[in-house]
Amino acid sequence: MAGNRTKNDRGAEAQWIRELAGILEETGLTEIEIERDGARLRVSRQGGAAPAAAFAPAPAAPSPTPSSAPAPAAAPTSDHPGAVKSPMVGTAYLSPSPGADAFVTEGGNVAEGQTVMIVEAMKTMNPITAPRAGKVTKILVSDSQPVEFDEPLLIIE
Repeated sequence: MAGNRTKNDRGAEAQWIRELAGILEETGLTEIEIERDGARLRVSRQGGAAPAAAFAPAPAAPSPTPSSAPAPAAAPTSDHPGAVKSPMVGTAYLSPSPGADAFVTEGGNVAEGQTVMIVEAMKTMNPITAPRAGKVTKILVSDSQPVEFDEPLLIIE
């Protein structure tokens, strides 16, 4: 990929790296990985060092990445058939604005397509909708919590 890039491509990549580095700063995360246009970008910060970035062609199939962080205690919820997972890395918000009522509550019913929370990524608010109607049995994240790609956010049964 490095040999075929134009000056505009490099400028777009640099902007992409800056945006992801900004998310690291805002959220306190030490690493973020995202795939876009067939390329995967991982930006990480080791200790107090400045963010470092690495471009790689996106693999044909997702592969698990080793993590030094311990597995969350609620690991069985990730395999739950009613788990609603985050489609991206970002910050989860349970209400449309600070001080407003939450989109959903544990024990409450939701309709298919109803917004259940928001995940902010690169300063864009992305609504997370219920894939089906049901009852919210467990909310697995707290308001303003950083979330990872494919992390379970809540359970709908």
